[in-house]
Amino acid sequence: SIYYVRRSLKKFVDEQMQPGDLVAIIRTAGGMGALQSFTSDKRQLYAAIERVKWYPQGRGGVSAFAPIENDPLADADEQQADGAEPAANGDSAERQASKDLDEFRSEVLATGTLGALNYIVQGLSELPGRKSILLMSDGFRLFSDDGDQSQRVLDAVRRLSDQANRASVVIYTMDARGLQTAGITAADDLSGRTGEQINQAAADRREELSATQDGLVYLADQTGGFNIRNNNDLAGGMKRVLEDQSGYYLIGYRPDEATFNPTNGKRAFHKLTVKLKRTGLNTRTRKGFYGVTGEKIAPAPTTRAAQLSAALTSPFGANGVRVRLSSFFVNSEQTGSYIRSLLFIDGHDLTFTKQPDGTDKAVIDILAFAFGDNGQPLETQSRTYTLTMRNGTESVINNGITYTLDVPVKKAGAYQFRIALRDTATERVGSASQFVEAPDLKKNRLTLSGIAASAFLPNAPPDAVRDAETSLAVRRFRSGMNLDYAHWIYNAKLDKTTNQPRLTAQIKLFREGREVFAGGVRPVSAGKQTDLKRLTYAGRIFLGHNLDPGDYILQIIVTDELATGKQRVATQWIDFALVK
Repeated sequence: SIYYVRRSLKKFVDEQMQPGDLVAIIRTAGGMGALQSFTSDKRQLYAAIERVKWYPQGRGGVSAFAPIENDPLADADEQQADGAEPAANGDSAERQASKDLDEFRSEVLATGTLGALNYIVQGLSELPGRKSILLMSDGFRLFSDDGDQSQRVLDAVRRLSDQANRASVVIYTMDARGLQTAGITAADDLSGRTGEQINQAAADRREELSATQDGLVYLADQTGGFNIRNNNDLAGGMKRVLEDQSGYYLIGYRPDEATFNPTNGKRAFHKLTVKLKRTGLNTRTRKGFYGVTGEKIAPAPTTRAAQLSAALTSPFGANGVRVRLSSFFVNSEQTGSYIRSLLFIDGHDLTFTKQPDGTDKAVIDILAFAFGDNGQPLETQSRTYTLTMRNGTESVINNGITYTLDVPVKKAGAYQFRIALRDTATERVGSASQFVEAPDLKKNRLTLSGIAASAFLPNAPPDAVRDAETSLAVRRFRSGMNLDYAHWIYNAKLDKTTNQPRLTAQIKLFREGREVFAGGVRPVSAGKQTDLKRLTYAGRIFLGHNLDPGDYILQIIVTDELATGKQRVATQWIDFALVK
């Protein structure tokens, strides 16, 4: 189903996602760490879609159902080994063991998916209003083949439903298999099977389809959503979900204390029912909750490690300490490829205390993670810094502090950097994250590094102390400033006659998706640079007084006149804010 899922996700991002929407595309079985932040950055969402892949996690192969094949264990059903007792259903011990293994594998995958959803719901619980999750899946069973409840899966569904209901999260589910006939296909090996056995195999498939859909239906029903199944228009199903979000009623009540009193040592499940007096209308709502207070389920973090971890794993940044993060890709001959992250810390949010020796002291904890595209952390830093100031406290408070983190990059891919900071005196926490794509320079294609940008007033002396707001890490500029930018150009072709590149560059400014300025196309001179594979290029643009305050994008377009096709052009961009 992966091909159709990716196609519908791309259509959603291209056509259905609205400005201001915050979206996360998360692979429950492919790594939770790298691409789980909610964002309006379509570039980050496209990268997440490209990494939605099929994993061989069962016997299903590349089709919706496992193909019928000659099973050597089937012969053992008729010819039992000497002294071997058949299972209660008539299967051999070997065949029953194989069934049990498949059933266990399915349960593990289902509970893993539900556990990942639980993690997402916990993050969404911090946000106000109505939130939604769309689970695109090939389904899971609530009952085993013999009709017994799968307690492991049921418990996971109940925990997830309860958590979602407390967090005002509606879960919609979609059977990504689309419309399936569940009949015999060309992949099936029917040799040696009777007509009755073939009919039974088809019936088993229909039962498998129905049973795995039931799990999706139940989960959606318990949280006030609905299930989309037996439909090949996955993008149309996503549209239905969006339309369902356009209008709803929110009804709440405060339960009395007796609701949370255990009965015989167990917490009761309290059902909720909404009835309408008006005929012709249907309701969908959450089905209930367990008699446990939210504080007992998810107590507020109190330790240093818990507070930092909570801020780091939240889908939105904590703002107890105001921080800004800027990360960009760089490659040098000496150090190879790496990603540099600059964390700006607002000094007004740090607590300085006067010491007996007359100095001022502040203590901060920093926890930083760099995730690869498989969700695994590549770099972890956990440090405590003591800032001792004798004369420069006021300067630190007014100008802030910049913390630098360099992470080596061994292969191309999507990376995410997350940093959480805690002021130990007040236990206030701030966090920020940044998404960066590391290109593959070994392909020898024209590529640009990340852009470094800062600004200053035209009449400022060269040795003037620049405003922290206009630094590389913050990038909050004002009209009338000069914006300086710099980056590297990699893998430019060289003229065989002059042994020099023939490059041109153009800059553009965008505000809210509209182009507001386009500079002229200018040649790029290598000058006296000796490393022509890594050319440095810098420029300046005046931010005119006619530019309105707001969020802007600075785009740089470099063209290699010696290259051909798509390899002729490379582009890079950086965002900044223009303030009054």
